[in-house]
Amino acid sequence: RLPPMISISNLSVSFGKNQVLKGLNLELAEGQIHGLVGLNGSGKSTFFNAVYGLVTPKEGSLRFGDHDLHKTDIGYLETVNCFYPRMRGREYLQLFQLAKPGFNIQGWNELFGLPLEKLTEHYSTGMKKKLAFLGILCLDKPIMLLDEPFNGLDLETNQLLRQILFKLREKGKTMLITSHIFETLTSTCDTLSYLKEGKIVFSSPRADFAEAERRIFELENKSDQISALLDR
Repeated sequence: RLPPMISISNLSVSFGKNQVLKGLNLELAEGQIHGLVGLNGSGKSTFFNAVYGLVTPKEGSLRFGDHDLHKTDIGYLETVNCFYPRMRGREYLQLFQLAKPGFNIQGWNELFGLPLEKLTEHYSTGMKKKLAFLGILCLDKPIMLLDEPFNGLDLETNQLLRQILFKLREKGKTMLITSHIFETLTSTCDTLSYLKEGKIVFSSPRADFAEAERRIFELENKSDQISALLDR
């Protein structure tokens, strides 16, 4: 077995007295798409922020191969992406293109269909998501953190994004994807972990996704509570 490309050990994050992440352990191989599923507030975004270095862990280690993981190794697509409102879409991508001059803005945009001459303040949520993803793609990092990447996208773009992720996997990129919707991850990921109240409850390979879905349903089953409310 090859050593993990990314090794996260005993990762804990607290904000004041509130412990948000509680001793998370995770290992990822090169060319793996790993999903992190959990309800809103389970700690998914905090986990990504800790991996990227936006928040400082209370304890734990993050390793990338033989060295500490650093944000220069990572392309991070956040849930909410900020743009200069008076900047055009093309200008935004040209900033990223400084890091990779060979990035074919026009070629990629033939797939995504963005109005690149428009100011980003006039972009819809889905357009902003596409633009931000193209920026991350341009950076060409070995690790990609994609926080709710499918939110706000239409069905056609969802399928396009999946095809791109599969091609990136073939090229050895390691990707971490969050979602609060289980089915979004099962159609995309090789492995997944279920995060609840700041802890990884279990992890599952693709072969066991059906069992993982059953376990999540049991953990989040509210049928008795619903019945009680309906019977009043």
